[in-house]
Amino acid sequence: MEQLGKILIVDDNEDVLFALNLLLEPYAEKIKVAVTPDRIEHFMTTFQPDIILLDMNFSRDAISGQEGFESLEQILHIDPQAVVIFMTAYADTDKAVRAIKAGATDFIPKPWEKEKLLATLFSGIKLRRSRCEVNLLKEQVEVLSGAGSGAEESIIGESAAMQDVFSTVEKLRDTDANILILGENGTGKDVIARLLYRSSPRYGRPFVTIDLGSIPEQLFESELFGYEKGAFTDARKSKAGRMEVATGGTLFLDEIGNLSLPMQAKLLTAIEKRQISRLGSTQAVSIDVRLICATNADIRRLVEEGEFRQDLLYRINTIELHIPPLRERGNDILLLADYFLQRYARKYQKEMRGLTREAKAKLLKYAWPGNVRELQHTMERAVILGDGSLLRPDNFIFQASTPRLKKEEEVLNLELLERQAVEKAMRLSEGNMTRAAEYLGITRFALYRKIEKLGL
Repeated sequence: MEQLGKILIVDDNEDVLFALNLLLEPYAEKIKVAVTPDRIEHFMTTFQPDIILLDMNFSRDAISGQEGFESLEQILHIDPQAVVIFMTAYADTDKAVRAIKAGATDFIPKPWEKEKLLATLFSGIKLRRSRCEVNLLKEQVEVLSGAGSGAEESIIGESAAMQDVFSTVEKLRDTDANILILGENGTGKDVIARLLYRSSPRYGRPFVTIDLGSIPEQLFESELFGYEKGAFTDARKSKAGRMEVATGGTLFLDEIGNLSLPMQAKLLTAIEKRQISRLGSTQAVSIDVRLICATNADIRRLVEEGEFRQDLLYRINTIELHIPPLRERGNDILLLADYFLQRYARKYQKEMRGLTREAKAKLLKYAWPGNVRELQHTMERAVILGDGSLLRPDNFIFQASTPRLKKEEEVLNLELLERQAVEKAMRLSEGNMTRAAEYLGITRFALYRKIEKLGL
């Protein structure tokens, strides 16, 4: 039997409340009643009804319906999408027209006809669900347009290491398994995530990304799960979280190693129950998402150190994909260099055909600690500053990476080395904690602990 959802009945006649409760109980998910309009705001924020049956006349007078219109205005201010059905024993055409113009969904006279009442309520719940679907679609459009979902990077690679990656992706084509992508910063984990999405049965449905390394910890929960209006100071309207927006599609959690332990617990609960609750709400929302996660951290070391939950790791890594660093991809360096050269030559309207043999040798010799992302920026800079038809070795300037040798006793002082490494990372990142953590190959939260431990 189709359900009517949650119904709030507001009427000062207890006989009416009893009769409606008895009549609608078999059809409704839950029913709450109020005998005065001043309880409406409480029930809307705590109960969150799908339909509101509202009497038009209370204590002020018997027939004008003015209190009902005032309550309707209050309801629509709290939830502009609310489905409100007026009830009155003093029905007339003018009042019905005024009610619809004011934002009511329908109008029921007292005493009611059972079949007509039920038909009106079932039409109301369909309208409510339709409005919720439209709102979710709007949220999806907002998130997807903001995330730049249309940008599909080309994936270039002929090396054996990349062929192994492509082979694994092909094997996953018809599966819906959760994937964990591991690899250094700049290796293209996000590009592989989009390839997995385009190869999956969920292609064409939402692909929603969230970079957990760039969001302050206090905003994780609202970003993932959403919030209701008034849940916190700046929550001026309700907003669906990324997990809700991604339902039916794929959610890409980038840099999941940055997720705090409390948020890991909440994410695990959401995955296991396939439900989330927005901040400020007690109502559970069903979700259906395929998770693709990525991290540059040593996730198993984080588990051993108690910084990442092992049970969550089991949930997100049904399949693991290891993306090789650029230094291990051989001639792919030159293939990518040529690809980026052609792209930026077109962008900056430069007549450039390629690289000299010596320039190619220099690119192959370099270790590329920033991987593909560093190569991309290097090629863009070279195209902008270069002249002539070919790029030469002097168009590429790399920072020396050979450390200065220290005294033996200084090398053996681990705390001193750790202090120097953290200080250097903070200098290089100009105080940016996320980038400093990337330089050190640890999570941002681990960096905070080290700074506290070292007294920096």
